Amino acid sequence: MRVIETQQLTKRFGATLAVDDLSFSVDSGQVFGFLGPNGSGKTTTIGMLLGIITPTSGQFRLLGEQDAPGLRRARLKIGATLETANFYPYLSGWDNLRLVANIKGASHARIEAALHHVGLFDRRADRFRGYSLGMKQRLAIAATLLGDPELIILDEPMNGLDPEGMREIRDLIAQLASEGKTIFLSSHLLNEVERSCTHVAILKRGRIIRQASVSELIAGGSALCIGTDGDVEQLLRLALQYPGAHSAERDGNDVVVRLADGDAGSLNRFLAEQGCYVSKLVPVETTLEDAFMDLTGAESGDPVQQQP
Repeated sequence: MRVIETQQLTKRFGATLAVDDLSFSVDSGQVFGFLGPNGSGKTTTIGMLLGIITPTSGQFRLLGEQDAPGLRRARLKIGATLETANFYPYLSGWDNLRLVANIKGASHARIEAALHHVGLFDRRADRFRGYSLGMKQRLAIAATLLGDPELIILDEPMNGLDPEGMREIRDLIAQLASEGKTIFLSSHLLNEVERSCTHVAILKRGRIIRQASVSELIAGGSALCIGTDGDVEQLLRLALQYPGAHSAERDGNDVVVRLADGDAGSLNRFLAEQGCYVSKLVPVETTLEDAFMDLTGAESGDPVQQQP
């Protein structure tokens, strides 16, 4: 079943094109990573799906529903949390969830179950302002669970967390996925997306440039570590000149080349024809970060983060 399906979804804010002709789909049971640099249109897209932002053009379906009454019904089956948790700092975790539960018509039993789910039941009486950032994020996810949703939308759930907090959220996402929930996860933390998600869509300037399973995306990349007994700088210069190279960089006495076609033999022949003979040619494991950089042409200064 298609849980989310967009067709040519577009949003303009005045002269700014935030989301540009966006078409993608999310199937039931997937942990779907919505990946892109800051400002690529991720949060705007989520706002349109949740009815917070009105699209300029295009259309979308949620849980098979498309017209206005159907979308209202579908959103009752969705739990969502935006990047900044909106809780009262002077209230306890329990009381904050009680306010959300009153809006959603959820029982106290659902509050208790949600707190157990995210590991905060023993801290339910503590004030929100005393929670760590990871605990605040877990409470936000608990709020999404109060209505027992079919689809959970998480906008940057690991942003600003330390490694321990990231692990807590990662484990919670895996637990929810094992229970059959569909997770739509917006993030710019590449390593966390790779570790948490089954599928991914990559955005750049409001457009989808690739949608695939994470395993397919990683398998589609190709990188080689090459060495020479000669001049390493010459090897680097020639590797950069090779027509099938996305990029090349020096790594000590070796050069790492990322290829568009995965044809190591052609690269070797090209280097030999230029009088540069390699002494080592070893495949390098490709990561989601590598695939992202290849697809987007991102550079090290671009606002896409690696895990600390």
